[in-house]
Amino acid sequence: MKKSIPELYGSLVFNDAVMRDKLPKDIYKALRKTIDNNTHLEKDVANAVAIAMKEWAVEHGATHFTHWFQPMTGFTAEKHDSFISPIDEGKAMMDFSGKELIKGEPDASSFPSGGLRATFEARGYTAWDPTSPAFIKDGTLCIPTAFCSYEGEALDKKTPLLRSMEALSKEAVKLLHILGDTDVTSVKTTVGPEQEYFLIDKEDFKKRKDLIFTGRTLIGAMPPKGQELDDHYFGMLKPRVAAYMHDLDEELWKLGIPAKTKHNEVAPCQHELAPVFETSNVAVDHNQLTMEIMKKVADRHGYVCLLHEKPFAGINGSGKHNNWSISTNTGVNLLDPGKKPAENIRFLLFLTAVIKAVDEYADLLRVSVAGAGNDHRLGANEAPPAIISIFIGDELVKVLDSIINKSSFASEKELMSIGATVLPHFVKDTTDRNRTSPFAFTVNKFEFRSLGSSASVSTPNIVLNTAVADVLAEFSEKLEGTEPDELTDKIYNLIRDTILAHKRIIFNGNGYTDEWVKEAEARGLYNLRSTPDALPVFKSDKSKKLFIKHGVFSETEIDSRTEILFENYVKTLHIESLTLQDMLQKEFLPSVMKYSDQICESISSKKSINKEIPTGASEKLLNILSLNYEQISELLEKLYDDTEKAGEIADINEQAVFYHDVVKKDMDDVRKVVDQTEILIPDEILPYPTYEKMLFYV
Repeated sequence: MKKSIPELYGSLVFNDAVMRDKLPKDIYKALRKTIDNNTHLEKDVANAVAIAMKEWAVEHGATHFTHWFQPMTGFTAEKHDSFISPIDEGKAMMDFSGKELIKGEPDASSFPSGGLRATFEARGYTAWDPTSPAFIKDGTLCIPTAFCSYEGEALDKKTPLLRSMEALSKEAVKLLHILGDTDVTSVKTTVGPEQEYFLIDKEDFKKRKDLIFTGRTLIGAMPPKGQELDDHYFGMLKPRVAAYMHDLDEELWKLGIPAKTKHNEVAPCQHELAPVFETSNVAVDHNQLTMEIMKKVADRHGYVCLLHEKPFAGINGSGKHNNWSISTNTGVNLLDPGKKPAENIRFLLFLTAVIKAVDEYADLLRVSVAGAGNDHRLGANEAPPAIISIFIGDELVKVLDSIINKSSFASEKELMSIGATVLPHFVKDTTDRNRTSPFAFTVNKFEFRSLGSSASVSTPNIVLNTAVADVLAEFSEKLEGTEPDELTDKIYNLIRDTILAHKRIIFNGNGYTDEWVKEAEARGLYNLRSTPDALPVFKSDKSKKLFIKHGVFSETEIDSRTEILFENYVKTLHIESLTLQDMLQKEFLPSVMKYSDQICESISSKKSINKEIPTGASEKLLNILSLNYEQISELLEKLYDDTEKAGEIADINEQAVFYHDVVKKDMDDVRKVVDQTEILIPDEILPYPTYEKMLFYV
């Protein structure tokens, strides 16, 4: 009998309900204390948890366990060990100790380390993260862990996230106590990452080397119809896609991932999944799992799930909207304006802190979403521009203006009437949404819209948490020691001064226009257009000071991560260049030659029958193909030479710039001619499926 959704949800997770049921009361309380208050975990508690976790996992069919971690590859990693422990008489028992739960030892030299680990220095450690629940995947107990080097440097995306969450909690609690909220003992950041993706047929995918090796199409002409009619957005789900989404939901629900919303996106074959908010650490883990499960379920349905930011040129790419908020352990959302935001001094103070943090560290936030794939998407009319700005809506602008001008504010709530009597009236929002804004306030959270679809949600939240923590610390310093009867006035003065100093970052208009680019420049805002432009910011003195002050990164960790980010960019473009060269030499140019030969044969055949038969159109087509063939060959040779030159550049920063300015341009130049030529060649001669086939026959 099929399980109901409540029975299914979290059935493969060692969650709080399971712990309460399986653990002795004193052990459960000790573990909850560690999870809730970030206290040290005692060895006897770990041993008891390990026994209960193993018994539960074996009951659910697990035979192995793994420390599941998130190295700097951007993917997850796991090494499986069985529960089997040999005993006398050739038999075995199922065993799992607290030591095995707490610590693992994967090879640290084989993961990106940015110079922190030499090849011969292999030892690294994984350490259990009790704040993220263990789960069962493919018959294996997966234990979420942090990953560090032999010397203790973070080699993963989880460790600095946890550090940043602790930093923000510490500073937020301190400020709240100054405001009188002394019952608050911890503050959590919450995240709900919306995930966009494409589905294409598996058989089509197998015929595209570019998709296989790079995740995006390096050549391909647009079909007669793209997304111009907006008919795919929120459209009826095709039965095959609906079946995929249904199975995906169930697989995610088993793992306790709160998949909530699903719909068609703007581009053909593009879709979106949105979860309910969770604590940032768990949300990041769950998003990594979501991307993995999306691909597995797609394979079962004869699909391939594409998570690249720009799989197809000419139509919208995919992003991952990072919905971020702050909540206390007493259940208060600190970014909820309430019914009267102008009178909600706590909300206004935290809102102001975020505005200041985003303005001061806009360049660092841009770095947090930088990547070769996202460079194709940012700034297009499908994603926010590379310029970081904040949208807060008309009502909050008026509230802040009233504080600056020391004037009164009256909320302007009104009922929405659509005109037909039968339709209900409802309270209209006081402001519209702005889809062109990179960082938009939406009801009780900020939506950071710039992150690419394939990236980990960890990095932008590390930066956001740390930047806001820094401003909260500054606010506490200014307010600390203030007499109670003077506190309100001092807070309003602090808000007023902060907004006046940082209002340049607030922009409620259309971020897609050229006028905004000029205005942003006049305001002094950053416009870091490409990844090579942005990455040096990560190891600037200002960035290092921020991260080191709050214990999120050490200087060596910052330097190593910058190196890794540059390496990833260079390697990505290098692979794309080699793939494009391979496709053109082995597939596309031979198809042009084949079609040209067919045209020559046709002309000769006609001439042999009757010399008077007109062949001008065929000869014109043949001439175009020949000229394009020669032009593509010349551009291909330039791409080959420039890629060779790129490999000879020793400095990684200079190499990244060369790949962007020269090699990427070479690729764009040759693609332009290839795409013009592709539309002249019959589909049956092309060795790969066209955009039309991939996007409109699913």
